[in-house]
Amino acid sequence: MTEARWTAARELAAALVGDSAGDWDVAGKLPADVLLRMGAEGVLCPQVPQEYGGLGMDSLNCGELTAEVGSRCSSLRSVMTSQGIAAWCVARLGDDAQRAEWLPRLTSGALACVAFSEPDAGSDLSAMTTRIRPDGDDVVIEGEKVWTTAAAYADLILVFGRYADGAAAVVVPSHTPGVRIERRPDPLGCRAAGHADIRLDSVRLPRGSVLGGAGQPLGMLVTSALTYGRLSVAWGCVGILRACLAAACRHAATRRQFGKPLAGHQLVARHLADLMVDEQVATLICRQASGHWDERTPDLVTSAVLAKHVAARRAADGAARATQVLASAGARDGSVVARAYRDAKLMEIIEGSNEICELILAEQAVTAWA
Repeated sequence: MTEARWTAARELAAALVGDSAGDWDVAGKLPADVLLRMGAEGVLCPQVPQEYGGLGMDSLNCGELTAEVGSRCSSLRSVMTSQGIAAWCVARLGDDAQRAEWLPRLTSGALACVAFSEPDAGSDLSAMTTRIRPDGDDVVIEGEKVWTTAAAYADLILVFGRYADGAAAVVVPSHTPGVRIERRPDPLGCRAAGHADIRLDSVRLPRGSVLGGAGQPLGMLVTSALTYGRLSVAWGCVGILRACLAAACRHAATRRQFGKPLAGHQLVARHLADLMVDEQVATLICRQASGHWDERTPDLVTSAVLAKHVAARRAADGAARATQVLASAGARDGSVVARAYRDAKLMEIIEGSNEICELILAEQAVTAWA
């Protein structure tokens, strides 16, 4: 991928978002034309190879682009993460025919979501009950998915479920009979990301809709998808921190209290310093994880968990600091830091909560160091 392509993608995101993210957040909806343009330019899944109409970015460049989008609108970045997971799963799990069918659609305007969570299977995805059942030349899908990011916008739904003695992922067009999508009203964060619940009632599709990895262990299948998602969320948190750092520093440099700028007061300056540390730490750990992705090292899965955990916690802490610095100037709907405060909290929950990440990291620590 050329530098010019990366710059063009970054400039497109900046132009399409502009200063509209606050309005989108309040309205709870992203404009259809913005999503279509971002999708058609391949920006929503930048790592898809150029032969399928993608930008062919490596993980590091994709991460920096994700941070750029995340600094402007976490809801749009959330859609980007969903599209990227779907494309990654098709590329990794699908056969040649499936890649040729679906990847060009994902880089030409079609939107996708990924359905993991269920009413009784959130962090514990081993409790998943959705079934993908072979029936002649077809498969029949039964189940319920909840809190599916971008489902309200999706043309295609990548559904994970039980298949025979293992698990599978199946590509479900959202208009298929038996598919019902109900938007989740008023989420805490990423309000415009199109969160919705999905009901799958006897949904019948050709067997070719099941990606080539059918029958794999559920844990292995989900881990592959979550690794991409965790790294994408981590880079999105870098974007949140950069937005908070910029907003807090601008405000502290221009707002005067007690005869001098806020930045001249030591207790305020401490918040700015800590924000800078948060952004630098999150950036460095995301770069490390992207490096492991691009080098295909065995440390990738752990690195992605570590990056997501550290970046999400730093983003939540940093957004709280930025809100403290801006005070009433930031405590309103539509404000960059108020939006970041809510969005960052959600990042500590999705793609593996803080606690789940800590359990994974503790297990890895014992394996490596005991």
